Amino acid sequence: MRREIETIAVVEQNIHATTEPGYVVGVDVGGTNLRLALADMSGTILTRWSSSTVALRGPEAVIRLVCSGAKSMLQEVAAPPDALRSTAIGVPGVADVDNGIIIATSYLMGWRDVPLRTLVEKELNVPVAVDNDVNMAAIGELWAGSAKDAKDFVFLAIGTGIGAGIVLNGNLHRGNSWSAGEIGYMLVPGAAEIPTKSDEPGALERMIGGEGIKSQWQKLSSTEDAAPSRELNATEIFDRAIDGDPHAQTLLRQSSTKLAQAIYNVSLILNCPLFVLGGTVGMHPALCDAAQKALDQWIAPVSPRLVRSALGTDAQLFGAVRAALEAGRTCPVSPAVWASSN
Repeated sequence: MRREIETIAVVEQNIHATTEPGYVVGVDVGGTNLRLALADMSGTILTRWSSSTVALRGPEAVIRLVCSGAKSMLQEVAAPPDALRSTAIGVPGVADVDNGIIIATSYLMGWRDVPLRTLVEKELNVPVAVDNDVNMAAIGELWAGSAKDAKDFVFLAIGTGIGAGIVLNGNLHRGNSWSAGEIGYMLVPGAAEIPTKSDEPGALERMIGGEGIKSQWQKLSSTEDAAPSRELNATEIFDRAIDGDPHAQTLLRQSSTKLAQAIYNVSLILNCPLFVLGGTVGMHPALCDAAQKALDQWIAPVSPRLVRSALGTDAQLFGAVRAALEAGRTCPVSPAVWASSN
């Protein structure tokens, strides 16, 4: 009888343990902003937290913000610190996923060979997953976005720079040295062939990344007297193209053609039928439509289809939440998306 009572007590204890609420934190580290999302164990985002990263030097300051944001969100939902189960962090740059190390990045000052996973695990005392932010976005799109249930697709993030998250047969493809998808360094017709370092913008990035488009706009409009127009960002330039501005239309045509050439080349190699455009620049409908029209003119074994991200700027956060769930080994959906295919 005593053994039966002890057994019942253990079962009740286990039930209580498994029904206690738990939470995960997804983190998107950007060159200017840090964004966090707190989700329950079903993946539902409950609250968010953000902070500026402008002028922050070195990873230590960012790690302090991550920990502060995680604790703040837990307090907001009245959860104790030990209710946090896991965290996942997306960072712009090359990430050694196996060891949780940020190898190099061109948008964060002082980040090189940073053992990010170890540092954050020490502070939060939970499992931490680390990956490139565009890979995180691809995970998000596959989990809950425009590529939901797709087996093969490429997520193209075009913002300040440009990068790709590649999913083949349902798995992320990161490459032998974690650099798969660094298409910002791709050479297309008209691109400068000057060698660039791994922490500098590449040839294609200088042409169709947000900063590259802005720089070209400044050159095109340098002969005009309207100084304010020279301060437009890429999306504002594309807006002007829709309104009929000839200089803006030239840039839109050039940018969409270079983007279409890059997509065409990648589709020939990977045979991916779907490309998802994300990022502040990539999400612009004029760019997507113009690039699709350019692709439709070229004969290829497979004509790739372009769609805009369904998650928008939240793609990285959704992917980080999904990765955090998997890091805690509690995700209710298939873990195939998180598998690495080298």
